[in-house]
Amino acid sequence: MMVSFMPLYKNIKPTVLTEKSFKQLAMLCLLTLITLPLFASPGGSIHIKSFDFRKSTESFRMDVLADISLNQTLEDALKKGVELVFMVNASIMKPRWYWMDEEVARCRARFRLSYHALTRQYRLLQNEQLHSFASLDVALKTLGHQTDLPFKEYTPLLANHEYYLALQISLDVSRLPKPFQMEWFDSADWNLVSEKIIRPIIPESDHPITH
Repeated sequence: MMVSFMPLYKNIKPTVLTEKSFKQLAMLCLLTLITLPLFASPGGSIHIKSFDFRKSTESFRMDVLADISLNQTLEDALKKGVELVFMVNASIMKPRWYWMDEEVARCRARFRLSYHALTRQYRLLQNEQLHSFASLDVALKTLGHQTDLPFKEYTPLLANHEYYLALQISLDVSRLPKPFQMEWFDSADWNLVSEKIIRPIIPESDHPITH
């Protein structure tokens, strides 16, 4: 069976924009730009500002500085007793031209943010230590500044060899209660994740890698 396609554009006449229609189109675009922010709800974000990757006596370690903000949905969930788990996920990758890149080391750390209604304080569990804060802003600022995060090496990193670091911070939706995990599929409010930072690194014994 042969299927042929006939050109359908032969009899289409080009549309000429008159001065009146051009003004109407411009006005419509202007109204769209003005009214769009009125319908858009402010969203949360995670922005990685800097990181420091270095070698210690035992292993490689990393400091991370990030700006973290929550949207109204996440703030309301906190006030209702939902614990938010944030994850710092970093991998050291070895490029391979003949196959997929090899993950030679990984840093995966989770931090738990919650709200205690009786004391009206926000709580942050990090490194098995519980910290309390009177305001959400201070809690998020502390959450965004993590230091001395250890890497687990699967393959020893060789000095003066080329690798690259892939770093990302996100809300771990897999740790949410089941009803909220289902809501994540329907709402972008729960999809809180940073951009992925990818930087080349060359491990040396006494020289940290900063960004």
